Amino acid sequence: MLASVTDRRDEPPDPMHAVLTGLAPIVSEVTVLLILGSFPSARSIAQGQYYAHPQNQFWRILQAIWPDSPLPMGPDSYRKRSDWLLARGLGVWDVYARCRREGSLDSAIRDAVVNDIAGLRLPALAAIAHNGGESFRHARHTRTLGVPVHRLPSSSAAHASCSFECKAAAWREVIAQHLPVP
Repeated sequence: MLASVTDRRDEPPDPMHAVLTGLAPIVSEVTVLLILGSFPSARSIAQGQYYAHPQNQFWRILQAIWPDSPLPMGPDSYRKRSDWLLARGLGVWDVYARCRREGSLDSAIRDAVVNDIAGLRLPALAAIAHNGGESFRHARHTRTLGVPVHRLPSSSAAHASCSFECKAAAWREVIAQHLPVP
């Protein structure tokens, strides 16, 4: 007698075999400093927003650098936060366009496909800053764009070896080299 075969369509999808797609860049013709992460977290993908996890310190760090310019917060403020970034000459994207990953850790990224960063054609681009080590692994590629390339401490809460104050100071130092900060 033959054993029955389970129809695989009845099984939940295996997250390690699903290809995840990143978010579109937040850039404009006046982007001076492009901040590159590795790949959006599961929450960021689900919400369609960069740095959506409340424990990620990305938005807090930027607010600390520009304390006199309130950063729009709240559930319906993402478009305003994006405009806030662009008004300061910042842009945001990730080094990976697609990958397989279970969870949100960079160490779980598999089969990654790199974004075409040169294809952005940003006329005012003066520098690139990599948000964390996984992103910085691609610095050899971003250096070919002919602008300074910096490594920032990761804004992720998983990067706990550097305090918020340490991160904010390092980010301020890099950003101040390319943009006016108070």
